[in-house]
Amino acid sequence: MTAPPAAPIPHVAIIGGGPAGLMAAELLSQAGVQVDLYDAMPSVGRKFLLAGVGGMNITHSEAAPAFVGRYAERQDWVAGWLRGFDATALRAWIHGLGVDTFVGSSGRVFPSDMKAAPLLRAWLKRLRDAGVVIHTRHRFLGFAADGGLRMAYPQGEALLRADATLLALGGASWPRLGSDGAWVAPLSASGVPVSPLQPANCGFEVAAWSELLREKFAGAPLKNIAMGLPDGPLRLGECVVTASGVEGSLVYALSAQIRERINRDGHATVQLDLLPGQPVDKILKALARPRGTRSMAKHLHSQVGLDGVKAALLRELNDRDTYADMAALAQAIKALPLRLERPRPLAEAISTAGGVAPHGLDQRLMLKALPGVFCAGEMLDWEAPTGGYLLTACFASGRVAAEGILSWLAAPGGRGQSPRETARPV
Repeated sequence: MTAPPAAPIPHVAIIGGGPAGLMAAELLSQAGVQVDLYDAMPSVGRKFLLAGVGGMNITHSEAAPAFVGRYAERQDWVAGWLRGFDATALRAWIHGLGVDTFVGSSGRVFPSDMKAAPLLRAWLKRLRDAGVVIHTRHRFLGFAADGGLRMAYPQGEALLRADATLLALGGASWPRLGSDGAWVAPLSASGVPVSPLQPANCGFEVAAWSELLREKFAGAPLKNIAMGLPDGPLRLGECVVTASGVEGSLVYALSAQIRERINRDGHATVQLDLLPGQPVDKILKALARPRGTRSMAKHLHSQVGLDGVKAALLRELNDRDTYADMAALAQAIKALPLRLERPRPLAEAISTAGGVAPHGLDQRLMLKALPGVFCAGEMLDWEAPTGGYLLTACFASGRVAAEGILSWLAAPGGRGQSPRETARPV
């Protein structure tokens, strides 16, 4: 009696070699799935490496409730991903690659050498040892009429098939690194709901700085200030005055709120506290002292320590009447209104808001319009501030999608009926 033929090894195609795609490849290969990973760039993990320039902030050490709250209106959705792979699990996973981590003074978590490249090298070795095949210079074009994957590669166009597909194509920030948002058109044409892609963790433009401020202070840091929307709390931090507006960590922390206010009203006004450590009555008392023949600039410097870019911004955003009224000037120092007109272009943003809408996916992150096709990472409609939250959720979503694929492959009738086709010109 002959033994029944062995079940064929399932094959999964992953499109996108960022953290979400690579994490999914790891789980699937560990489960015995044949994984082919495709990326448009000459090498994988390019944006991941960019994130490590100046210090690889991999995650954050704050308590889970505060951590989850960083995902704002999508926190319930992202919390489901993090239940299976949170910041603690991510650190343990990194340690398993032979890379130590430490917690910085801000609570952010870094690899011990502050670099992304050693971590990525160790990870890619693990994936290749597990049998993951990585194909670079392969760009996703969309779906063929029969559901096959259309891929452009150096020799032309290829039509690929797999038992399941994971799209981890990123957003549209930093297109030179591969995340260009070109996937929006083919997915939308296939009936997938996609929210408009918008810049997140980005700078903003003013109508126009004066020539003096632009020439003398573009690039100057605004340190030890507070910023907030008029109807919200102020945040302490720092940012940078640019030739067109403002950018930097404090601006990024508020970027989602500022962007949505601009979307609603056509502009957004933030308030700056230039001296957050001093109450307004103390500032007024100091400014009310006689200044004699000293200029107002010297008076501000000597009495309240305000000079440089802070003094220039105070002058830029106020009129002569305010400067003649010490009470009004003290109030301006504590609540300086700065009108922002638009975000900087999406290609310059650190990350992307918008993407595949939650209602277009099931709990496994499979597209309802395209059974057997899953999505993960930044191409989903969520956002988070900098500080390790973006990467943590990308990793976690990749694991959720991989587990969803395994569930799909194991379900009766779930696995695709067509065998894998090798790349061929079309």
